[in-house]
Formats: sequence, C-alpha cells, structure tokens
Amino acid sequence: MKFILSILTLFTLQFSVAQINVEYQMPHPDILQYADVDLPPITFLNDAKTMAVFSGRDQYKSLAELSEPEMRLTGLRINPVTNIGSRTRYYNEFTLYNIETKTEITIQHLPNSKRFANFSWSPEQTHFAFTNTTKTGVELWVVNVNEAKAHKISTNYLNANMGSPFDWIDNSNLLVKLLPESKQNLIDQQQAIPDGPTISENAGEKAQNRTYQDLLSNEADEFNFEQLTTSTLQTIGLDGTKSEFLPEGIYRSVSVSPDGNHVMISEVQRPYSYLVPYYRFPFTTSVYNLQGNLIAQINDSPLDEERPKGFMSTKTGKRSISWRSDKPASLVWVEALDGGDANIEAEFRDEIFTQDAPFTSEPKSLGKTTLRYSGIQWGDVDTAVLYEYWWNNRTLRTVLFDPTSTVQQGKLVQERNYQDIYSDLGEFVTRKNEFGKQTLWEENNNLYLIGDGFSDEGILPFFDELDVNTLEKHRIWQAELGDELEEIVDVIDAEEGILFERIESPTSYPNYFIRDINSDVEQVTFFSNPFEGMNEVSKEVIEYKRADGVDLSATLYLPADYDKNSGEQLPMLLWAYPREYKDSSTAGQKSTSPNEFTYPHYGSPIYWVNRGYAILDDAAFPIVGEGENEPNDSFIDQLVANAEAAIDAVGELGYIDRERVAVGGHSYGAFMTANLLTHSDLFAAGIARSGAYNRSLTPFGFQSEERNFWEASDVYFTMSPFMNAEKMNYPLLLIHGEADNNSGTYPMQSERYFNALKGLGATVRLVMLPKESHGYRAKENIMHMLWEQDQWLEKHVKNKQ
Repeated sequence: MKFILSILTLFTLQFSVAQINVEYQMPHPDILQYADVDLPPITFLNDAKTMAVFSGRDQYKSLAELSEPEMRLTGLRINPVTNIGSRTRYYNEFTLYNIETKTEITIQHLPNSKRFANFSWSPEQTHFAFTNTTKTGVELWVVNVNEAKAHKISTNYLNANMGSPFDWIDNSNLLVKLLPESKQNLIDQQQAIPDGPTISENAGEKAQNRTYQDLLSNEADEFNFEQLTTSTLQTIGLDGTKSEFLPEGIYRSVSVSPDGNHVMISEVQRPYSYLVPYYRFPFTTSVYNLQGNLIAQINDSPLDEERPKGFMSTKTGKRSISWRSDKPASLVWVEALDGGDANIEAEFRDEIFTQDAPFTSEPKSLGKTTLRYSGIQWGDVDTAVLYEYWWNNRTLRTVLFDPTSTVQQGKLVQERNYQDIYSDLGEFVTRKNEFGKQTLWEENNNLYLIGDGFSDEGILPFFDELDVNTLEKHRIWQAELGDELEEIVDVIDAEEGILFERIESPTSYPNYFIRDINSDVEQVTFFSNPFEGMNEVSKEVIEYKRADGVDLSATLYLPADYDKNSGEQLPMLLWAYPREYKDSSTAGQKSTSPNEFTYPHYGSPIYWVNRGYAILDDAAFPIVGEGENEPNDSFIDQLVANAEAAIDAVGELGYIDRERVAVGGHSYGAFMTANLLTHSDLFAAGIARSGAYNRSLTPFGFQSEERNFWEASDVYFTMSPFMNAEKMNYPLLLIHGEADNNSGTYPMQSERYFNALKGLGATVRLVMLPKESHGYRAKENIMHMLWEQDQWLEKHVKNKQ
C-alpha cells in the first residue's frame, strides 16, 4: 500500500508540473505600444562639436540573429563564420549631421548589408572607419566626412574576435587585424573522438577565482581558440595600399604611440588556463616601429591564476601598461609593492614607472601610491593628476603632481569616500594636444572641472576652475533648479564658457545643446519623443526613512488617469537593486531626479503604469556595513527594512493596496526578490530575472562579498534563497537566459531553485529564454518576457484571490 501511494504521489507531482509548451506571445497593447518603437539614433560627435554622425539602430535583435553559429571560449562569444563577437550590437545606418547648419547629410555608397560596428574617428576627424559584417566575414570601410562618401579599403576579411580589429596610425593609415591564410577548420566536439580524459591539477597553491563562464575545457577548445583568435597585422591606407606588419599571433591589444611612430602590441602566449578567461593568460608586451621591427620587449606576464584573496589584491609585475598622452612615445606602468596582497599591511601599495623610446634606459620612478593605483590624467610636461583608491573603505584619492618629480611631492586635491557623490569634485576637462591626444585643459594656472552636481536639492551640474598652485576652487557656472535635467557633456571653450550639454525632461527626449554661460542656450539636435503617450503619467521622486534612520528615495509613477484624491488603492510593482555601502550617510544620498526623461525599456517596470499599477522604480535598497561590520552580515534584515520603508512611504500617501504589492528585479535584484519573498510577508508575488539563488555555487565571493564560503558559511547559507526554499510561500516568476554568461548567474541557478520550490509545493513558474545571455536581445524573447510578467502580475497581484 505504501509503495502504491508513493507511485501515485510521484505521478501526481509529475502531472502537476508537466512541461508547458507555449508559442511566443505578444504583450498587452498598453505595453506593446511603448515596447516596440523606433528609437532615435546614437550620436558620435567630433571634438570640435561641429559635426556628428547619427547611427541608426534596431532596438532588438531577432531570434534568427541570436541563432547564428556561436562558440564560447575563454570569456569570448564568437561567430566562427563571420569572426566577430556573436553578441555584437550593430548599427543599420550612418548619417552626417552638421551641427552649425543643423542639416543632415546622406552618406553615399554605404554597403547594403548594413551591420555596422567598431566606429572610430580618424586622428584629424576628417574620416571615420567602421566594420561591416556580411554573411561570410567582416569588412573594413571608411567615410570621407567632407565628401560624405564611403568606400571599402580591404578586400580581406578582418578578425574581430578580440575587440576592435583596427587602430588608426595617422589620418591616412590604419593597422588592421586580418584573418590568416593558415586558418584551419575548427574541431566539432560533438563528433571528435577524445584521446583521453581532461585532467586538472593543483600543487597546493591557492587559486580563488570567481565562477567564470565560457572557459576552455579541453584540447579541442584550445585548438579552436587559437584558430579563431590568431591574426596577421597589416597597415592599410585609405587608398587601399597594404603593407605586411607582423605575422600570425594572438594579438590581445594594439596601441599606436601619440607621435604615430611606435606600436605597442600585447600577444597571448601558452600555457592556457581552464580556470580563468583569456585576459589572464600569459602575454608579452612589445614595442615595434612602423616597419614592424621589434624595438623592445616591455613585459612578459605569466599566467594569472593565483592571486591573494580580496578585491584590492592584484597580480605582481608590470600591469596597466599604456602610452603617456603628454609625450611622443613614452610608456607608463605600475607594479605592486605589497606582493599584490591586499591583506597585508603596507606603507605603499604600488609604484609607478615611466620609460621613453627607444626603451633602453632604466625606467624612471614617478613615485609610490598609498592606495591601489587607479590611473593618471596627463596634462603638459609638468602637470598630471593621479587617482588611487581602496575598495575596502571606499576611499578615492586625487593627487595633482609634476611628472618631472614624484607623486610624493604632489598636492592632495581630495580624499573622499567615492560613494559620497555629494562631495564629488567632478571630472577634469581635457582637450587635444599636439599629438591629437586628450590632456588636461590648463589656462593661466587653472584646470577645469565639470560635475553632475548631486545634492539634497537636486542634480545641478557645475563648471569649476581649480588653481593649480593654491588648489582653491571657483565655481564658474552651475545649473539652476527647474523642470529640466542638464548634463555637461564637454567644454567647447573653457575661457569663454561655452559648454556642450544634454538636456531632457520627463516628457522631452534628451537632445544636445550649446550653452554660452554668459548669454543663452542653443538647441543643436531635435530628436523626437517616441513615448509621447506617457506624457500624462504622474512622476515624482519620493523621500522617506528606513526604521534605523537611513534616508531612502525612489521614483513613483502613477497612471495618467489616476485621481490622487479619489482614495482608490492601486496594485503596486516595486523594482530595485541592492547596493552595498560602508556608511549610512552615503547610502542615503539621492542620485535620481524627477526631471529625468521617462524612458521605458525592456528591463523596466514602467510599462505597467499603463496597466493600472503604481510603480516604485529604482527604490533605494542600501546594505550598510559600518566600521568592522560587513554589509552582508545583516543583509536579510536590511533588505526587509528597505522594503517595509518603501511600502510604508507609498501606503501613507493612500495610493496603494498593501495586499497587492509585487517585487521584482534583475540579476542581484532577482536575488533580492527571492529573499524578500522568503523572509517577509510584504509581497503578494515576485518576478526574478537572471539571478543566483545558491551562494555555495559562487564559493569565492559574489557581488561585493570578499569572504569565501568557508570563511563566512553562515552568511552564504542565510543569504541563499535555495537554502531557505521551504520558507518561500508566495508566487514567484523565474526568468533566465539559457546562454547567460555572467559570472555566477549560471542558468542552472534558476533551474535548481525552481526544482527545489517545485518539490516543496511552492507556486513558481520558470521561463528559460532561448539563446539569451545575461541581458536579453531578441525581440521575440523580450516581447514574450513582457507577456509573462504581465500575466503573472494580473493573476497573482492585481486580481489575487
């Protein structure tokens, strides 16, 4: 009898969770009218802000495009037929736009296939180059801006499998990665007969790495990786003339010196790794002249598998090798002084070195950093700005120094918590120097800064000058409070106060403007709003407090026909993404504005305001760990406190029915959603997209958690919805891309979590989107995803029983 009951139970369970075969569906018309619109073009501006290139694009890819051949190797996703990234976003049109006359100019002779990518201005910006992907390969095209004509300059296909396949040498010549003639047919692993097992071994060394995806797994993968990433290098002129530069190699990066006379090339070497992506494989860095002759080998970087634990730990030896933009041909790099180990005490973390061509003299030390090196902005020969940071306490240091001296003799411009956006001094303004490289704009001993201007009052962008001698700042101009949101994109003339801006409002699509701070503003682009039907939607940024006093905010949307005084209580969808902070004061700072353009997109919850929901978008979900406390030690308690505060804030306005509130999020927001449904009774249902739910599957850290599973097993266990699946009693819609490539969010995360919830009798639905990665691309999948979300909300929230 017991056996029969077991069989009946198994049969019932299998029947109740049988596979549901559903064809692709389209969302409700109230959603579709905003989800399927033609978007304005992407804009590429020249430095003088006199000419722009408008780049048309499709909002989505098709499922047919995502179904093209794809190989996943060492962190790369490659189309082995066309030899370009299989997930590349293409433009479908280029149009010139004269900013001064406000006229569009049609470019003649563009290719018919129109799968454009890798846009790049020439140094003098009289031309721009781009790739065009045909059915069989990648072509190199150039547009003469003055003549508005395009032409193909290479009859050979390019190898675009490792980033941009070309770099400008000067205004007339490019250095191009081409497919080698020796390329062999790839190994079909489904048909290949293995020679033996695949074996990995470790000789007692620690190698704590994130859970990378798309890694090599056998010799066949190694062979295919080499065939797909090997290139030859040629110089190609605008007239199509060619010259051999370097023979076959796996060229990771190619960079031309400011004076155009040297080329720095990084080349991947063996042995490869099955634990880390290609950019941590061994590689050499060398400098060549324009004839392809070796000048000097700069670095020989070994396999980077074994690093000390911690986000601030790094590899030993030379790293961050680049050209100085202030000199003709001078390299700069950094080397760790603490063995790359962030866990040990050290007076100095890194040392900066520079070396001039022909790279035969001893490198010169530019000084040592107290924190980890983060970059340098170069000015003239005696001015530069150094950035160094330390993640553990969120510290950022900005130092003004003389490169003819050392950073120790420099001046500390600012040291702050980089999450303290209210005290951000802004970004230094740059302009092109004699080599055509961007360097600090200095006039009369003043540097210039532009910033977002985050504050309690709102987002008020500013334009400042900084005295290099006294470090005193003077505010030249700042936006005023109003009903528009401004952003300073660039400075056209610092002395005259001519700014290039982007201005938008909730109902006005972002456009570009030229502002003379002494007179007026002139609009220079005129993109129309594709979402005009949402102009009457109510939008406001609400501010409220968490129970422990932390300041929070969110953007609240209400339906256009909703009467705030009616007393009608709407269902609500809350959408959020948790973020970690080291102090409560920065956690409560506002980074959103009610004047931002209302931009529905596939991942947004805003569509549902047209379905009769109140929407609380971008709700602040800070997770704070002050002092020695780690944020994740109280993750669940803070998560619930954030949600309670958000619901209370809208509930007290009288707009919502607290019994009909849903929560949703993507990636770490999905992880948040599952935890909230597990550890609170605040929500009627949830939507979790592309999340990770079992932290034992990410044992060497996740998000901002540095500790490994064995050091903080209680934290990993408590934070894992999978480990607490028996507590989850609310309907959950799980959505995941079948080809998710994000570290940690394997599709298995959703599949295993669904099986656990199913086995425990929860109300759960799992939707696996074919061909999709961590972000979704195909129109068919996205429209169906919107339909799934709408059906779930209608059933389990708006019309819940």
